[in-house]
Amino acid sequence: MTATIHSIELYASRIKLIAPFIISLGPLTHAENVIVIINTNEGITGSGECSPFMTINGESMETGMIVGKYLATILKGKNPLDIEACHKSMNSVIYANNSIKSAFDMALYDIAAQHAQLPLYAFLGGSNNKTLITDYTVSFDAAEKMAADAAKIKANGFQVVKVKLGGTKEADIERIRQIRNAIGNELPLRIDANQGWNTNDAIEILKALEPYNIQHCEEPIPRWNFMKLPIIKQQSPIKIMADESCCDDHDAQRLLDIGACDYFNLKLGKSSGIFTAEKIIRIAETNNINIQIGGFLESRLAFTAAAHLALTSDTIVHCDFDTPLMFEEDPVLEGITYDSKGGINVPESIGLGASFDEAYLNKLDKIVV
Repeated sequence: MTATIHSIELYASRIKLIAPFIISLGPLTHAENVIVIINTNEGITGSGECSPFMTINGESMETGMIVGKYLATILKGKNPLDIEACHKSMNSVIYANNSIKSAFDMALYDIAAQHAQLPLYAFLGGSNNKTLITDYTVSFDAAEKMAADAAKIKANGFQVVKVKLGGTKEADIERIRQIRNAIGNELPLRIDANQGWNTNDAIEILKALEPYNIQHCEEPIPRWNFMKLPIIKQQSPIKIMADESCCDDHDAQRLLDIGACDYFNLKLGKSSGIFTAEKIIRIAETNNINIQIGGFLESRLAFTAAAHLALTSDTIVHCDFDTPLMFEEDPVLEGITYDSKGGINVPESIGLGASFDEAYLNKLDKIVV
């Protein structure tokens, strides 16, 4: 008997954050996500989730529910094990909308790994043989507040601090100066401008920040201006990571062709899921480019999928998995766990190894196809 998709459930999940998460594009007070549950005729259930981000991928929780219904309708009755065909079907319905497509992709891979009786990382050809460590992020704010927040992160045991920038040249340099005064120079910093600088300021800021032990800078300039990234990369003493300008494998190849970056920032919500993410990883491996895997404001479920993927390639060297720690509540059963120093423990159970609490799902608005 061929496996088929029997029904699909969509849930609108809104969870308050412990404190506002602020980036140069604006503040966020809630994680507004879409949960996708795919049920098969074999009795296997797959779980997926996305965190639509209006200013980055042009989607919202509300559009995710609407588009998700279109996608669920086209996928019902399809073979969930033929993930490539499922992606072709989703793309035939609507262009882009990579965030909501990633939730379907995640659920399909959960089903496929369960069907194969393997943990997802093993199904993807990986091994649970390396240590995954997440950074923790300092939100964009006044320099004094950011320095105090960085000191708390260090005191809490995290080994890497990520800092949101993207303001004026003088203010951003001062933010890093005060953070270093607060935490010392030992812990590495990662900075993320979220497209907040122009080309000249980016070069000047990055040169000014050279003494501060910074691992890399994410997306220094607007994504549409990616042709200027090679100039910044050539002059910057700090390595450049492409984020918003690197969504799928075509973006990754284009950035490599022009010499735009030192790293890719891979997020399932940008790539439409694992299927395309694996293509980006193969490009990175072929071209000796390292990868950071991150996300948006997903729960531990989606970051469990990201953690499984992180175990599939040595080119994946950084993890940015901190946002579930910012939630006021955690509706996920099993899945990844965090140790006191930001270490990530990946489940060995078959499939994704994570699901949502039924009691939590029963409280949410839902659509069933």
